[in-house]
Parts: sequence; structure tokens; C-alpha cells
Amino acid sequence: MNLLGNIIWLVFGGLLVFIEYMVAGFVMCITIIGIPFGLQCFKIGMLSLFPFGKDVRDVPTSGGFLTTVFNVIWIVIGGIWIALTHLFFGVLLAVTIIGLPFARQHFKLMSLSFTPFGKEVV
Repeated sequence: MNLLGNIIWLVFGGLLVFIEYMVAGFVMCITIIGIPFGLQCFKIGMLSLFPFGKDVRDVPTSGGFLTTVFNVIWIVIGGIWIALTHLFFGVLLAVTIIGLPFARQHFKLMSLSFTPFGKEVV
């Protein structure tokens, strides 16, 4: 079932979202300061390519204060808008019964894209 969901996700926008995250990650990695943020874009992009069958969890040994600072910077710079976009598409898909599994994936992406530091994709 995960394979079918991933194929449908990929055809109906998952590939485009993956490419957007990868381009943003490469652009952020141009500067040394942007490398941690670019790596988070790569993490979100890999999840957005095949989200079915994967889970987002908190890392038990996260960076503490530095993780919090990076998450705040991420939210201020653009994480809020990315999360709101996933929320919008999740709610839009949840209205239909057929779109419920895809809405769950958008909500999973929303939680990761709002605060990506200190989280891992399993």
C-alpha cells in the first residue's frame, strides 16, 4: 500500500516539491552559514519524495540550545510559510475522503518543515 501511495504522491506533485527543496538546499549551501539550513532542506526534500511508510521523530540527543536557536531562525526566515503551505494543502485534501492519506502526509511534512532541527525521518 505504501508503494502505491508513494507512486500516486510522486505523480501528483511529490516530484515537484522534491525538486523545490533540493534547489533551495543547494542555494542555501552556497554559504557556510546556510549549510545547516540547506541540510534540513535536503532532509525535508527526501521525505517529500516518498513520504508513505516513513515517520518523523524527535532526536533524543538533540543539540539543546543550538537546536532551539536554529529552529527559531528557520521559522522566522521562512519555515512558517512552508508549514502553512503544507497545512493548506493538507486541509484541502482532507475535505475529500480520497485525499485523507495524502492530507496525513502533508501534515507530517508540516511538522517537519516548521521545526526541522532536532528531528529525524525514520
